[in-house]
Amino acid sequence: MTTAGGEDLEALRRETEAALAAAADLRAWDAVRVATLGRSGRLTALLKGLGQVPAERRKERGAALNRLKAELEAAIEARRLALEQAELEARLKAERLDVTLPPRPTAPGTAAEGGIHPISRTVEELTAIFGAMGFAVVEGPDIESDWHNFGALNIPEHHPARQDHDTFYLPPGPDGRRPVLRTHTSPVQIRTMLTQAPPIRAIVPGRTYRADHDATHSPMFHQVEGLVIDRAITLGHLKGCLIDFLRAFFGIRDLPVRFRASYFPFTEPSMEVDISWNRRTGELGKGEDWLEILGSGMVHPKVLANCGLDPRVWQGFAFGMGIERIAMLKQGMTDLRPFFESDVRWLRHYRADPLSPPSLAEGV
Repeated sequence: MTTAGGEDLEALRRETEAALAAAADLRAWDAVRVATLGRSGRLTALLKGLGQVPAERRKERGAALNRLKAELEAAIEARRLALEQAELEARLKAERLDVTLPPRPTAPGTAAEGGIHPISRTVEELTAIFGAMGFAVVEGPDIESDWHNFGALNIPEHHPARQDHDTFYLPPGPDGRRPVLRTHTSPVQIRTMLTQAPPIRAIVPGRTYRADHDATHSPMFHQVEGLVIDRAITLGHLKGCLIDFLRAFFGIRDLPVRFRASYFPFTEPSMEVDISWNRRTGELGKGEDWLEILGSGMVHPKVLANCGLDPRVWQGFAFGMGIERIAMLKQGMTDLRPFFESDVRWLRHYRADPLSPPSLAEGV
């Protein structure tokens, strides 16, 4: 039987505090909590038995029990927080990662590490090669005005590229003309000439869009175009620039390159550029066959005038090529569609090492 002074309550306090101090983890802590405050806990039993205490002692006894309950609840909560903090610190210490360490090599048969997509790596290589020649990378919007995409480039109204079956058009704007998803990155060259005073050396890698889809064409694909504007620029500069680029990109020091007369509305004269290859084996730089690789030419005087440049003072050349196309030739790929299918096996085979930056071929 307990005494009026509450020695049993003091004993419960000491025992509970000792049990909490001895609890080494949250599971042991929870056992102490249940044994004290649970439905069948010791303090709960004392509270339930309050009705059996004589009336003259009940008020004092109830107040003592409530004080003890509040103190024990506070002690139990404080111990929970301390144990959770200790567990968190132990976990952080165990899981600490030194980000300065090199990555662990991938074991055979395990999931492969990440890699750079062939298109992204090709853009990096283009940027490195042309960057060594003094070119800067410029960008522009994917949605273009009709004037930037066609008109400023001397492309007439009746040109087939303006037809709906070739170009993705958007609803008309306030001027009544329909914006387009750019069909080439040439509009960025127009924007560059409008906003930047010559001399200009710029390349424009980016997405382009045309209504075409098969094994060698995609509705969305990537192009890189180049622009040089300066005084006394000649075809010799154009040929030297492209020959050096092609030999550096494909890694063939003596790669034969051929220039053929052609026609583009925005260049005059215009030239297609071919490289030597073997039609039977697909090997570049060998054989007597020729493979068209890109288009180029001297910037048309009308294009210069449209951009506010006097063609009697300024000359320049431009060129453009498909990024997927040159990546396919370099990697020996035969189908364009896997570039966009996200097949992990294909990506694992053609990916580039993210820790190995592109290097310039000797002589560029």
